[in-house]
Amino acid sequence: MKKRIAIGIMGLALFTLLGGAKSTVALKNATLIINRIEIKISGTSNVGKYHCTNTFYINDTINLNLNKKNSINADIPMLNFDCGNKIMTKDLQSTVKCKEFPNSHVTITDIKAYKSDYKCNLTFLITDKKLNYKDFILYKEDDKIHGTININFSDIDLDPPVKMAGLVKVRDQVVIDFSLYNN
Repeated sequence: MKKRIAIGIMGLALFTLLGGAKSTVALKNATLIINRIEIKISGTSNVGKYHCTNTFYINDTINLNLNKKNSINADIPMLNFDCGNKIMTKDLQSTVKCKEFPNSHVTITDIKAYKSDYKCNLTFLITDKKLNYKDFILYKEDDKIHGTININFSDIDLDPPVKMAGLVKVRDQVVIDFSLYNN
C-alpha cells in the first residue's frame, strides 16, 4: 500500500513537472488558414516603373508538417490585374495573352516550417509555360506569408511591350510578389 502511494505521488510530481514543459506538437501540427491572395507584378521601362496588382479571395487550410493536405492551388484570373492606368493594364493583358490564357495557375506544395519562415515547392503556370521552384522560401510577416520571384518575359516566351514606335520599351525582367493572408 505504501508502495502504491509513493508511486502515485512520484507520478503526480512528474506530471506536474512535465506539465509546464513546452510542447513541440503545436509546431508539428500547425495550420495556416488562407483567406486572401495578393499578387503584384512590378517592372521598369525606359520611361519609369510600373506596378500591377490582383487580389482574390480563397478559403483554404494548410496543415504544416503532416501527411494531410499540405498544399494550395489557385487559379489567377489575368483579367483582374490592375496597373492603375487603363492603357498599361491593357498592355499587360495583351502581353500575357489573356484571351488565349485567361488564368494562370499557382501550386504550392510541401509547406513546412523553416526557421521562423516556411519552405515549399512552388509551381507557376503562366500562359503555357511552367516554372518550378524547389525549396522556395516563404517569409512570415504578421498576418501573411509572402515570396518574391524574379523572371524575364523571355523565360515564358513572351515579348516585353514596346509602344509608340519603340519610344517606350518595357524591360525584360519582371518581379512577382505574392502574399497569402492568414487571418
